[in-house]
Amino acid sequence: MPRARIYRPSKSAMQSGRAQRKWLLEYEPATRRDPDPLMGWSSARDTLNEVQLRFDGLDEAVAFADKHGLDYAIIEPQPRIPKVKSYADNFRYDRIRA
Repeated sequence: MPRARIYRPSKSAMQSGRAQRKWLLEYEPATRRDPDPLMGWSSARDTLNEVQLRFDGLDEAVAFADKHGLDYAIIEPQPRIPKVKSYADNFRYDRIRA
């Protein structure tokens, strides 16, 4: 069976909120991608790389992979480290000027 990745994708550049995103299960590519001789588009021989399954929670994705006997790897999201910012800091006297 092909190997699967379970992860929570990062938000796109067009998103600004911090809403919880769904967990994604997708298969790792089994064959390399080659350019099509006629059109030049890249294509692969296996169609599993087109499958993406979305789950509300990590435990649901793991249960699905276990039920279907998939070999999987869980990629944990990076923790968010908030930076304390203040508009008044732009006008501080001891501010470093470049």
